[in-house]
Amino acid sequence: MFARNLTETLLHVLDRPELRLLAMDCKISLDPRVIHPFRVQVGRQIVLGSPCLGEQRVVAFHLRHALELAVLSGLQESDPVHLLRLSFSAARTAARFWMLDAPSDLPAPEAWVRTLASRQPPARDALPHIFAALCPLFGQIGEGAVYTSAQWEEFQAWLAQAWSLIGPVEALMAEGGDARLAVDVRTGLNHYGCSHRPRPWAVTFASSTASSLSERGFTGGEMARVHLARAVLANKAPLALQALALDVRSFLAGWFGLPGKDHVVLASSGTDVALAVLALSALPGQPVSVVLTAPEETGSGVPLASHGQHFAQETALGTSVCKGALVEGFREDTRCVALPLRDTEGHLRPEAEVTADCQKEIRDQLAQGRRVLLHVLDLSKTGLLAPDLTALEALCDQYPGQLDVVVDACQARLMPERVQAYLARGWAVMVTGSKFFTGPPFCGALLLPDCWKARLDHGALPAGLAAYANQCEWPESPACQTLASGFNHGLLLRWKAAQAEMAALSAIPPAVIAERLQSFLTAVTRGIEANPDLEFLPQPSPQRNVLPDDWDRQQTILSFLVRAPEKTSGETGAAIPLDLARCRKLYQWLNADLSPYVPQQQKALAGLLCHIGQPVPIPHVQAAGGLVGALRLSAGARLVSGEPSHEGLDVKTRMARELQDSLRVLEKISLILKYWEVIAQADPLPSYAPCWEQEDRADEARWSTPVSKAQAPKDNVTGEQKADALRRSISALALGGS
Repeated sequence: MFARNLTETLLHVLDRPELRLLAMDCKISLDPRVIHPFRVQVGRQIVLGSPCLGEQRVVAFHLRHALELAVLSGLQESDPVHLLRLSFSAARTAARFWMLDAPSDLPAPEAWVRTLASRQPPARDALPHIFAALCPLFGQIGEGAVYTSAQWEEFQAWLAQAWSLIGPVEALMAEGGDARLAVDVRTGLNHYGCSHRPRPWAVTFASSTASSLSERGFTGGEMARVHLARAVLANKAPLALQALALDVRSFLAGWFGLPGKDHVVLASSGTDVALAVLALSALPGQPVSVVLTAPEETGSGVPLASHGQHFAQETALGTSVCKGALVEGFREDTRCVALPLRDTEGHLRPEAEVTADCQKEIRDQLAQGRRVLLHVLDLSKTGLLAPDLTALEALCDQYPGQLDVVVDACQARLMPERVQAYLARGWAVMVTGSKFFTGPPFCGALLLPDCWKARLDHGALPAGLAAYANQCEWPESPACQTLASGFNHGLLLRWKAAQAEMAALSAIPPAVIAERLQSFLTAVTRGIEANPDLEFLPQPSPQRNVLPDDWDRQQTILSFLVRAPEKTSGETGAAIPLDLARCRKLYQWLNADLSPYVPQQQKALAGLLCHIGQPVPIPHVQAAGGLVGALRLSAGARLVSGEPSHEGLDVKTRMARELQDSLRVLEKISLILKYWEVIAQADPLPSYAPCWEQEDRADEARWSTPVSKAQAPKDNVTGEQKADALRRSISALALGGS
């Protein structure tokens, strides 16, 4: 019974997606006679000992530590310098894993955890004491290791240089952006309500905002992280990061049909890209007037970036700045004007009216001797493409060399052929890997046509841009010498995760993509329209030229309003939609386990974690604050290509499950309205997993995955049957009792 309980606990831990990947190439056995948490032996063999008998978090911590040691070295070498670096690197990775995994007030399983998880490396005097605690985990290889004072000094210098690059991929990917990437210790999620760890138990249609990683995306990031970790141990991190940056830029150039990597600029977010766009537009030396199409339907920081101003309190490279202040080197006379797409009632303005306003604004600014930078939306947060492209092409022909156009395609809901057509017109294109492609948030890129790239051959980019970007992220050119010479490892790892999703999508023929999107979107639209608690907001489909087997002329962002819970009616007798502030609360509660606040028969639905697109502010005269929130349920790349948690399902069954899950999201919205008062009083926070602390509930979440993320396990499934299935699910592991 002793060994069996340990085996079942280990099986549950190994079923965690972020551990399963590293464990696949290791042989794990159990020996309660071992007094240490584990021992790692040659050939990636891990023997877990008696300290692993206990709470799942503690077992997960020790296993993560052991896996890092086994995967990084195999312990084929007993070089003392390598042994020292490896021991601290693996321990720091495990320590940071613990800090992400456990509440801050939970005692750490080892005395060194908080020291190694901190932002600064340990003091010189502490190093030998920490190593003494780590050494037994190597078995015989670590016995008798003795270091001179000079070796400790040399190691401390290496540790200081390598410290920021050491950690689990889910921690490293949260760096090199801004505060919105930070994980809230209360929820296990970031500002966007998503995680850099997979959440296969959650229902997610949030690709218009941001998505948690799938197992596929996590694998892409983790494999790159392991490669980087080995380079760090070998003191070759700069070479590895440089190669990684070139690889990502080359991949994007190939995906979008550009001549090569020097036509690609990487940036931490779409807002960072907007700042880079302004810098390039200003290189010819003229004052710039920026025309922003529907700024409320782009990134919240884009208006500031388009003025050349800092848009957060900290830059992507960690420099503290004053939000709203001018970035060094950008012109003070930059103007920024908005081109609204909606009227004060929230209705879409006629296309002819928008086009006329756009033409007038551009001509007025050009007449004053200013250069104009126009942001075209393809697509906005609610799926709008504007302004009219035909009229815009005519303006460009009328004012050659005076009008810069950048297409904000950060949603990435378009085929590569569309991007190539924009570039052929001499228009730059902004993209991200974090929207339609469902990569992690904060991975942006700017695609340069030849005429924009040529500007980098002369002059210099603004000096303040060095706080946001590194030279390796830009084309090799004279103008980029002012940029920083370092590396943004978080950005590169996030792009590797997105690259994995893009590669999976590329394996699906366009005609199949179109068919799967159409069947899903049609059914979900009907579901929204049939729900009396919702008001569907029809958005026009993107007006594009027809291409063979194209899929991007469909509206893949479905927006809707939610009626207020008090069921009051306006002057017309129609229900008043939920105001923006309360809609944000509803969005938060969708991603929370609400089972404690509803009757027993509705707990399964209430406990379902649902992540959809953040509310978009829409004007409404009768709503509190004059704004309502439009929620968005979006189709992303994973809907088309599937994900590893769908393994074993045929396409028809998988798509049926996706549709069922989307309808369950709508049902949960109605459930929240029904119990609004009691839920509002509790105001529950979103969570990474449903009741993660309770083993039975976490077990239910896992067991729902093979059948439906929205279904709980049947009552007649026994604990032994569950354990047997868990054993089968990780059959590649060698698990032995003692």
